[in-house]
Amino acid sequence: MSLHRFKAEFFKALGHPTRLAILDQLRAGERSVQDLQQALAIEQSSVSQQLAVLRNKNIVDSRKEGTTVYYRVRDPMIFQLLDVARQIFNNHLIDTQEMLAILNEEQDTVR
Repeated sequence: MSLHRFKAEFFKALGHPTRLAILDQLRAGERSVQDLQQALAIEQSSVSQQLAVLRNKNIVDSRKEGTTVYYRVRDPMIFQLLDVARQIFNNHLIDTQEMLAILNEEQDTVR
């Protein structure tokens, strides 16, 4: 597998709202499937399905204690990556808001 393909598959695993919400929940530390289900208010099967994707891409690790499976982020740097992405999105939003303000001003002067 090429490095670009590996990166694309990694980012693809992050490209789902539920998976991002799961990762946000895991910022606080290890959580069980039931904990995640309750926090996100979604079906256990959906949580398990999304965790399987994250596990297959080595983004999360799991451990079983009795009948309960606990998940944690494998590399905490994933949170830095998500934080940088949030900053980029915020910058784009600010740029878009500024552009909209300029367009509104131009539209007001035409009237």
